[in-house]
Amino acid sequence: MSKNSKKKVLLGLSGGVDSGVAAYLLKKEGYDVTGCFMRNWDSLANQDIMGNPTIMDAICPQEVDYQDAVRVANTLDIPILRIDFVKEYWDNVFSAFIEEYKKGRTPNPDILCNKHIKFKSFYDYAKELGFDYLATGHYAQVIDLNGEKVMAKAEDDNKDQTYFLSQVDKSVLNEVLFPLGKYTKGEIREIALEIELSIAKKKDSTGICFIGERDFKEFLKNYIPAKSGEIIDVSSKEVLGSHDGVLYYTIGQRKGLRIGGNKGPWFVVGKDVVKNELYVSNVDENSWLYADSALITNLNWFLDVEDGQKVHAKFRYRQADNIVSLYKQGEDVLVKFDQPIAAITPGQEAVFYTEEGVVIGGGVIDDAYIMNKAISTRLSETLNA
Repeated sequence: MSKNSKKKVLLGLSGGVDSGVAAYLLKKEGYDVTGCFMRNWDSLANQDIMGNPTIMDAICPQEVDYQDAVRVANTLDIPILRIDFVKEYWDNVFSAFIEEYKKGRTPNPDILCNKHIKFKSFYDYAKELGFDYLATGHYAQVIDLNGEKVMAKAEDDNKDQTYFLSQVDKSVLNEVLFPLGKYTKGEIREIALEIELSIAKKKDSTGICFIGERDFKEFLKNYIPAKSGEIIDVSSKEVLGSHDGVLYYTIGQRKGLRIGGNKGPWFVVGKDVVKNELYVSNVDENSWLYADSALITNLNWFLDVEDGQKVHAKFRYRQADNIVSLYKQGEDVLVKFDQPIAAITPGQEAVFYTEEGVVIGGGVIDDAYIMNKAISTRLSETLNA
């Protein structure tokens, strides 16, 4: 009898390949596995600014995913539950997402979803039902380090999802399983085919969790009214065109500006929410995109750090690791870069790692600096000179 035979696991079963194979691997290891499909987004909640349901949700892909999850559970002969976290998602993830966008920042709802839904509401639900562990199909690892459970990168660096898990409360790691952490995506696909899962060739989900494959700008317009304004060359102060609303653009964005010209390509380097102005620079002047330090707030630590400690850092998903130094400023951290880094975006997450890939912690980018001056301040001074 397996040492895990009496251990009950509640697995988030999404209807995708990763969670399906995760269920199979856990069962193979001897765990008593139950799948659970989480409904986090209400298609009827997707309304326009007048309160009318949008056409995009006439056919809900969420229900298709649920049917796929049921088929996976039947194939693997495991029970499946269904739980509704729509209210919790709206209150803790989507509302915060919209409020950050209104401030001109670029939040990451997938990080909020992991923090508040999958590893809080869902975790609490699992404990209430008497499960020993919560499991998901994330590419990450929980390892022992000096007698403590900590999070570490997955073996497949291209699929590693610890960036999105950086705000998860450290206390839950004692009762969390990530069965895919030691596998590559290719190996998971092969297993799905070998065990003849109906979703073995299903396309990976992309985009923001509640938006899916839809056009992001069009989706946002349902909640943040479009307000056109000027696109301004930050160096010449020339008006180059018009935008649909500064809230829909992000730092470093190149596509969708519709300004072209011989001086391009153009990059978004700043925006003024009050003036409703979008600031751009061309590739010959892209020093506007670079910062040498950043202030990080809302920190969540897995390991202790010393003042001035050098660590590896990511400032967006799948970015190569950057060497930085951490300096505590009260509850916040000033991060100084060994080399300038482009497109440091307020509202996004900064995640810190040891050289071996153990997650140290993460927090929200509050502002970026160059030569001890906030880039937003430098932009304002240049434009008003």
